[in-house]
Amino acid sequence: MRLAKYLALSGYCSRRAATRLIRDAKVIIDGRVANHIDTVTLLDIATGQASQEKIVVEGTLVTAVEAKAYWLFNKAVGTDCRLLPERSDSLIHLLPKEPRLYPVGRLDKDSHGLLLLTNDGELTHQLMHPDFGHRKTYHVQVDRPFDAVFLAKMAAGVSYKDVTTLPCTITRMAADRYEIILTQGLNRQIRRMSQSLGYKVIDLKRVSIQSLQLGDLASDEMRSLSSAELTALRASLDLNAST
Repeated sequence: MRLAKYLALSGYCSRRAATRLIRDAKVIIDGRVANHIDTVTLLDIATGQASQEKIVVEGTLVTAVEAKAYWLFNKAVGTDCRLLPERSDSLIHLLPKEPRLYPVGRLDKDSHGLLLLTNDGELTHQLMHPDFGHRKTYHVQVDRPFDAVFLAKMAAGVSYKDVTTLPCTITRMAADRYEIILTQGLNRQIRRMSQSLGYKVIDLKRVSIQSLQLGDLASDEMRSLSSAELTALRASLDLNAST
């Protein structure tokens, strides 16, 4: 198994993050700096001895494959999704010590709503990779009422800086509020789309990721996924529930 995939399987981080750690020479395998073509020899995962090689990441020995955990979290405005212990507003201070969880993607500090927290690197890879085009739904309020032209332009795709967004689904909720379903994850995408058309976002809430729904989960609260929710999510990603 490729090293980056193994680190994702171990629960240490996502596969994308593992690739960055290897690139930045922060992964040591059997006493040497790892590279992207390194592979790992798997032992019996059921015993907790997952790798024949000794793997150290940022000074931490990766010793076993953690049991997978899946949690929903309602992030409040002001919480920073970056897991930086030195920041008092970091999400890391709200997470349990064990298992080691990380968010699947981010929400801007000034946005709120649904985050999926997990240590399943393979599922994270499926959800975050742009080629898969998974759905995320947001409820958005802008600074003044908008017309049908605004909705049509947002739905067709908006150009700003050096990008043009993909077509999306958008529905009016009120004179100054809309629901938007994106299959992209560009940085501050909804805010920049709205701004390019002359509107300022004043509230942005993510209410769903694929089949997962925020529902009535209170702000700053988290709960584990039910087996039915996890099965539905895996089905929506075309993942076998046993992987």
